[in-house]
Amino acid sequence: MKQFDIDDLSVAAAYKSYPKEQRNKLLALRQLIFETAETIGDMKLSETLKWGEPSYNASGKAGTPIRLAPSKEKNMCGLFVHCQTSLINEFRDRYPDTFHYSGTRAIFFESDSTLATPELREFITAALTYHRRKSNVFKA
Repeated sequence: MKQFDIDDLSVAAAYKSYPKEQRNKLLALRQLIFETAETIGDMKLSETLKWGEPSYNASGKAGTPIRLAPSKEKNMCGLFVHCQTSLINEFRDRYPDTFHYSGTRAIFFESDSTLATPELREFITAALTYHRRKSNVFKA
């Protein structure tokens, strides 16, 4: 498995500030985001901070940003997308019992749980290509 270094010192500092269990889960999610982006093809991924939290976005506004952050609930962390996308509802319909959903903006994970990797890869791909997919629907 290829390791993806954190080049942005502010992003590295954000991860370092998280409690160990949440940090480990969030870094595993980060790794999955980068691995998934590599499989998409002409995808250049940016890593920045938004609202003080690590955020991942595809170049050219192809997708919607994905943010990673610890939850206010102990030992939980979340993967967040823009609340006006249909992503959370689509995945809640497709995988009602696989994830812990929060409204239209987040999927939460227990820090010590195993990630549902195939379903998460599907979700990450959908997020990173969200606008590209939606615009293609209207062109058809």
